[in-house]
Amino acid sequence: MREIETIYETLLETFAQRAGFRPEEGCDLSVRLWAAAAQLQALEMQGDWVLDQSFPQTAQGIYLDRHGQMRGLTRRPAAKAVGTLRFSVRTPASADLTIPADTVCMTEGEVRFRTTQPAVLKAGMLTADAPAEAVEGGAAGNVAPGAVCILTACPLAVTGCTNPAAFSGGVDAEGDGEFRKRILESYQRLPNGANAAWYEQTAISFGGVAAARAVGRARGIGTVDVYVTAESGIPSESLLTDLEAELQKKREIAVDVAVKAPTVRPVDVTVAVAAREGWVFSEVKSAVEQSLTSFFTGRLLGRPVRLAELGNRLYGLEGVENYRFSLPTADLTADDTMLPVLGKLTVTELEAAHV
Repeated sequence: MREIETIYETLLETFAQRAGFRPEEGCDLSVRLWAAAAQLQALEMQGDWVLDQSFPQTAQGIYLDRHGQMRGLTRRPAAKAVGTLRFSVRTPASADLTIPADTVCMTEGEVRFRTTQPAVLKAGMLTADAPAEAVEGGAAGNVAPGAVCILTACPLAVTGCTNPAAFSGGVDAEGDGEFRKRILESYQRLPNGANAAWYEQTAISFGGVAAARAVGRARGIGTVDVYVTAESGIPSESLLTDLEAELQKKREIAVDVAVKAPTVRPVDVTVAVAAREGWVFSEVKSAVEQSLTSFFTGRLLGRPVRLAELGNRLYGLEGVENYRFSLPTADLTADDTMLPVLGKLTVTELEAAHV
């Protein structure tokens, strides 16, 4: 990009060559030439911007969306984390207590969750569980067990809430980098209506599918197994049934297509973390738990779990000074039929000698 001064000097030289004299600095003509130089620079900037938006390698925002539409691809929206909320009372209830749907609880960081179905705390019992989801989509909803602890507006007599297991499946809206990668892959792996790329792209375009892997000749010649996941991990039976019906309509003749859920491979993670100076370990621990929980989504289908990738997520957190993994002890491989999921997550404070 040329500077205004460079353009201005070029205009002055061109004018001097044609008029036979060089305008004095500060005169009306030189001011006009400076204004023209500024406009020319703006036009050059606009031209460069238009050129960038013309190719998927450099396009951004809505213009990248339009490149995706040309390939039959759309940007993935944010997904809400799902899990379970447990409500409790201090003494056994004397009568059934109904906890309605849309009851909201939140974490200390004010991440809110709501029940998706009503629950009943039976008489004589201390707790009742209800399915729940994050109020807003995004990775912020992936919280560790016990993170939800604040009641907002609950039925009378309910005194506590928590999440016995982690909320998972929350994913931020697909950014330009991830969407650009998918668009470019669609050029590198051209679907032809019969190859694995076609089955995978068709499945991913189906609502609720986070990742897909097609395995040819899985059950012999003329068979294709398509393994899919939801954002939260294992897909529902209804999703599998609906997607299989969709593929049956579009498949090539004489091909037996089956849509399946992948095999789950739990991955236990144990890590010791040192907090930076000025940070409280409990805050850093919460951030680490959220980061690692957010990593294990349905998009890991068929992908390996590398210690370097896990470590990079931790080292990128603002309050982390150092870390050391005890589990897993090595990188974990995966095939197209396997989904790594988070098993037991343990985060402890790293001893001073290892900081």
